[in-house]
Amino acid sequence: MNDRRRPFPEPIPRYTANERTNHWLVALSFIAAALSGLALFHPWGFWLTALFGGGQWTRILHPFFGVFMFIVFFLLAFRMWGDNTMDARDREWIRSMRQVVNNREEGVPEVGRFNGGQKLLFWSLIVCMIALLLTGLVMWRPYLAAAFPLGLVRFASLLHAFFALVIICLIIVHIYSGFWVKGAMAAMTRGWVTRGWAYKHHRAWLRDIDERDAR
Repeated sequence: MNDRRRPFPEPIPRYTANERTNHWLVALSFIAAALSGLALFHPWGFWLTALFGGGQWTRILHPFFGVFMFIVFFLLAFRMWGDNTMDARDREWIRSMRQVVNNREEGVPEVGRFNGGQKLLFWSLIVCMIALLLTGLVMWRPYLAAAFPLGLVRFASLLHAFFALVIICLIIVHIYSGFWVKGAMAAMTRGWVTRGWAYKHHRAWLRDIDERDAR
């Protein structure tokens, strides 16, 4: 029997256990990298070094946090790659962002598994992650920095700080959106959503699921 006829429709799987585990590894490594990076960025944040065993340990651990974050993020990105390609419908959704923010989604284009805003965040994070890795490698003392001119190391430091600020802002928006869209955060903890939630926020994705189940 079709789910729509059931008095209590079955929940719809949104994220697998592997995807959720991968996501939270990225989240934890981001927190570690962000806090240790802020501790090294300016004297006002030096008190954060106490979280990592002092200034010397913070300096040692920060690059390893960053490399680990890069690896687990791209494992997740590889899983999500096919669902994050932008199309005309996503661009129209982005142009209708004001309606979405005001909770007036009538007339807004239907979206697949991820909407245009989520896809824009996905590609922005990829750019930031690559930039942070490359600039971080140039700065990494004592292993790699000595192989580069001092001027390049200093320029890489500026770029690293810039992209770090950008990615922190992006993650703040991501977290806020997760709480603002009721049910989104629960999807990343329990792995499933209700049919009503999917119909309201990702109608084209729900239609694809129904068609696949029918086949």
